[in-house]
Amino acid sequence: MRKAVLAVSLLFAFPCFAQETITYESKEVAPGIYMTIGVNSTGGFASGNLGSIVTEDFVVMIDDGQQGTATAMVDHLSDLVGRPVDFIVNTHYHGDHTGANAMFADSGTVVFAHHNIRKRLLEKPESAGGDGGIPVVTFGDGVVFHLNDIMAKIIHVPDAHTDGDSFVVAKGVNVIFAGDLQFAGVFPFIDLNGGGSVAGFIAAQQKIAAMADDETIIIPGHGNDPSNLAQLKADTAMLIDGYARVKALVGEGMSEEEAVAAEPLADYAADFDWVFINSERMTRTFYKDLTAK
Repeated sequence: MRKAVLAVSLLFAFPCFAQETITYESKEVAPGIYMTIGVNSTGGFASGNLGSIVTEDFVVMIDDGQQGTATAMVDHLSDLVGRPVDFIVNTHYHGDHTGANAMFADSGTVVFAHHNIRKRLLEKPESAGGDGGIPVVTFGDGVVFHLNDIMAKIIHVPDAHTDGDSFVVAKGVNVIFAGDLQFAGVFPFIDLNGGGSVAGFIAAQQKIAAMADDETIIIPGHGNDPSNLAQLKADTAMLIDGYARVKALVGEGMSEEEAVAAEPLADYAADFDWVFINSERMTRTFYKDLTAK
């Protein structure tokens, strides 16, 4: 079921769904920490996963969904926390995580993001819900939010899912918001055209793992449930092994089609295939990454 409801546009042209088909559900995974997923009544895509940190004086969102679901998201957050959102942190530039920026910004929310996210959203402002959703505060290596008794550390990792990824470590509550640096239990989308790389994605997951322990709650960018260190390590192990298998085929001089026909990831398919990224597409991602000029 988890795989059937996951979706992301590989063309980055996220459709706008009718508002009446979308609802949002939030789960409090730790005191003041929420994981929010979109539910589409038609069975289609709603958004990437979102997160919130709610303290006595502050409300911070980690990503905010698609432009077409912005009204539903704003209404849901209003019902959930009962007060305005102070800050939004975009973990990367894809429209299923940034599309409600403009609507929140219209209400006074300040949008934070890595420099490269702002650059990409300036080129395609509709992914931020329009010009008003372009991040107004940007950072390089990261930034820290001091939110009453929670310190939220935003950490940039280079050339991973995209060229502007960050994850968020909520100190004191042992929660990490991974953004699309984790597609929990399924083959990930690595946006090679958006500055991502397999090596960078693996390194980012390893960095998250180094900051986690067995009790850490990880909120993935895709996946209906909170994740954990064991799942993250399993995801990373698959990538390392799968990449090595395709690298061996490249070393044998195989073309992309020959490598795909060899089905190097066949034994992972039952567990990691989902509607948009199956073992064939993952093989092609590995191959393209390995043979990029």
